[in-house]
Amino acid sequence: MSMYRQLWLAIIISTLLALTGSLLSSVLSARNYLTEQLQMKNADNATVLALSLGRSETDAESIDLALAAMFDSGHYERIQVSDPKGKILSQRLASPDLQGAPEWFIRLLPINPPPGIADISTGWKRVGTVTLISHSRFAYRSLWDTVKNMALVLGIMGLISGYLGALILRRLRAPLNAVIAQAKAIEERRFITITEPRVPELRQLAVAMNATVNRLKSMFEEETKRLDAVRHEANSDPLTGLANRSYFMAKLRVSLEEEDAHGGTLILVRVADLAGINRRLGREATDHLLKSFALAAASSAELFAGGIAARLNGADFALLLPGENNGKEVAEHLLQTLTQEAAPFIGKGPCAYMGLGIYPGGIELSALLAQVDAALASAEMEGGDAIREAQLSQDKSVPCSEEEWSRLIHHALDQRWVRLISFPVTSLSGELLHRECPIRLMFNLDGEWQPAGKFLPIAERLQLTPQIDLAAITLGLEKLNATPDLPGLAINLSASSIESNAFRTQLKSLLLQYPDTSSKLWVEVSEIGAFKHFDAFRSLCVELRDTRCKLGLEHFGHQFSQIGRLHDLGLDYLKVDASFIRDIETSPGNQAFLKGLSGIVHGIGLRVFAEGVVSQAELDALAALSFDGATGPAIKDQA
Repeated sequence: MSMYRQLWLAIIISTLLALTGSLLSSVLSARNYLTEQLQMKNADNATVLALSLGRSETDAESIDLALAAMFDSGHYERIQVSDPKGKILSQRLASPDLQGAPEWFIRLLPINPPPGIADISTGWKRVGTVTLISHSRFAYRSLWDTVKNMALVLGIMGLISGYLGALILRRLRAPLNAVIAQAKAIEERRFITITEPRVPELRQLAVAMNATVNRLKSMFEEETKRLDAVRHEANSDPLTGLANRSYFMAKLRVSLEEEDAHGGTLILVRVADLAGINRRLGREATDHLLKSFALAAASSAELFAGGIAARLNGADFALLLPGENNGKEVAEHLLQTLTQEAAPFIGKGPCAYMGLGIYPGGIELSALLAQVDAALASAEMEGGDAIREAQLSQDKSVPCSEEEWSRLIHHALDQRWVRLISFPVTSLSGELLHRECPIRLMFNLDGEWQPAGKFLPIAERLQLTPQIDLAAITLGLEKLNATPDLPGLAINLSASSIESNAFRTQLKSLLLQYPDTSSKLWVEVSEIGAFKHFDAFRSLCVELRDTRCKLGLEHFGHQFSQIGRLHDLGLDYLKVDASFIRDIETSPGNQAFLKGLSGIVHGIGLRVFAEGVVSQAELDALAALSFDGATGPAIKDQA
């Protein structure tokens, strides 16, 4: 029984006991009072009748007349006159049916006053005895009316007491529910603080719990700052602060190998005659120039979601812009900026050479680097500021216009030309935890299944991702329902989908239609999308809390400093981006970062998985870093 019900029960019982005690005490007191009054009346009236009879004739006829005159008033139950020997000379008895209260009430509270007895005397001679008992129906009626009136008054008082008790409990219930909600939130891995209640005892409890939550947040923030510094040091160029070569290459490789890879732009930049500048101006001025180049490159990369700038070696920089097809404009703007920055150092000579490539999804890393590097060499051969573009092969089979894309995607959804492919996510001991399920579409009956990287970028632009994601969720639920032994399926949601209120409502309704299956569904959003649309992501977490599905972030790690914003969302897991996992066995800096990340994530009750694992050496390293599981080419599919 809940505390609130116990308090209500205590108030009701105590009120009933108090009212019942008051009623019982008043009724017994009234009964005793009425009994004493009847006893006195019996004695007085018997004495008066005896004196009256003693002054008149004591023959039988006179006695009958006197008794009849007194009895006919209706106030007496029995009047009797007997001679000195006990022989009854005259007697009057009332009908037993005349009662002033219910029979059960009379049995429960009997009024039995002793009869009034007086001797009839003529001079000094006793001639008889009068026995008189007043009728008790009037006393019962009075006592019954008293009980009803008191019960009514006490009932009203009870209702007033109950209302006041309800007000008090309502005043207690709100802060008590807040404290309970805070405790449940902590159990659900949501660390929230509450307003301190006015009730002293609850205030002390709330203060203690708030202090605990704040200490946890403070510890997480401090550890987050430390680990973010470790991450930055391990993956950044010490002079410019840009990504270093190893991290950039890992990021580039992952962007090409991902299931949803959809191409983009790679730009290589080389500072013109860096060795000559260093000889002429000295190291300090050269470092200043390199920092200016780095700032310009970083500013260009930040304009695009997932964009990254890096320093590959002394004179070479690189920009990776996933999903961007207007790389020539970006390169031209960057070259103009670099020319302005380099003017004080170089004068009228060339400042930079650029090679760029707009690559399709699925291209080989070596082919991409070779062709873009060749374009860079061609630009350098010209001797002035120049941009050369590598002519990378494009997929001619994809539609050219948005209208055609929209028609094909709608047709595929209408025809249910939708399927999920799956990749295992296992514990480091090899146990299957769930299967990742990217979506694929087919645009004609005899066509090929197209990976998400082909259609998702344009689908986001056309705002079609909600329909695609709902189709993927439906397929996942149907698969789980048809395969009870399957431990779980993970479906990725697009950031543009979760921003739609209608989509979140439809998603919750869909999950509630499969109450037994939803608990095995893993719903995940990319780190970039979640933080970009954080309010919508928070709403998604709140709305899906009742469905019992698992919620997580994928491609996590690049915005690790914002992990404090996840404390109150109730997430279940994080999947660390493959760029941090690649060659982890040879990267002490990333090992330190991931070890700390794992500790923080486990500290708030989340599981942590690694993406894109390609070797047994990486798996062994992850085991030492306390990861819960992994996915990638190195994970063997046992299905």
